Amino acid sequence: MQALLDAIATLEHGPDVRRIFHGRGGRYPGCEHLLLDAYPPVWVLTAFEPLDDAQLQAVHAALAQRQQQLAPEQPLSWVYQCRAKGAQETRLMAGEVPEPHVVQEDGTRYRVHVLRGQNHGFFPDMAEGRRWVRSYIPSVQRARVLNLFAYTCAFSVVAMQAGARQVTNVDMSHGALAIGQQNHQLNGINQGAGFLAHDLFSTWGKVSRAGPYDLIVVDPPSYQKGSFIATKDYGKVMRRLTDLLMPGGHVLLCLNAPELGTDFLRGQMAELAPQLEFVHRLPNPPVFADVDEERALKVLLYRSTEALP
Repeated sequence: MQALLDAIATLEHGPDVRRIFHGRGGRYPGCEHLLLDAYPPVWVLTAFEPLDDAQLQAVHAALAQRQQQLAPEQPLSWVYQCRAKGAQETRLMAGEVPEPHVVQEDGTRYRVHVLRGQNHGFFPDMAEGRRWVRSYIPSVQRARVLNLFAYTCAFSVVAMQAGARQVTNVDMSHGALAIGQQNHQLNGINQGAGFLAHDLFSTWGKVSRAGPYDLIVVDPPSYQKGSFIATKDYGKVMRRLTDLLMPGGHVLLCLNAPELGTDFLRGQMAELAPQLEFVHRLPNPPVFADVDEERALKVLLYRSTEALP
């Protein structure tokens, strides 16, 4: 795990939530099971194989040394999460986690929860997608946005801040959408965003009535039994996009499944939504670089070829 310790020795303090070390990208042999994230003021180490006490102590020593160098007045707080099959645990290793725990990215604030569940309420790898939305919305007058599989609604918050007239957030998790509502309130957004806590596949009528949309964001889980399985269900969403989209509108298609590359998305789109034109793939943040970018997060931009009236 020397590559992880080296990354800790050179990390810098900063206000934003971010990935520090991305072993899953395969660029650091022997560290493929390790991730380190900053959820200021807390560091979160995620391991997909159990770490022994000596390894955890080495990480603690490295973090403590760097913390002393960068911010000696601030106590060290870090969390260890093991996601190994049969050995899953989340443990506070030092310090404390604020409650509520609020982090920021590009000045926007989000509520997170690093001590419960595998997902913490915010995905740092989607930073460039959020930045693209922030840059796109001002170019559309009174934009309407559909945010599918909205989770805690980060895309919605950014779109509203950028000037969207309306965002419709759809997710079957009431708890995730409740945090999404808090995220809007944290940023002073008290109107314009709607929240539908429904199974998307039984909610198309409500979704259609709030449209058509200038931007549709589709960011589903790759595999969630009883909810969404990409190989089976993504096509059901693609079939609806043309009818939901304004002429000249755009779609962000997202997929984080190592076993499914861009060809999976582009092939299905060509068959099921041929009226939508592929524009380009958005880059991932450099820290998420992968030895095979087809295994990494895919964020594809499409636009309607139908002319604006």
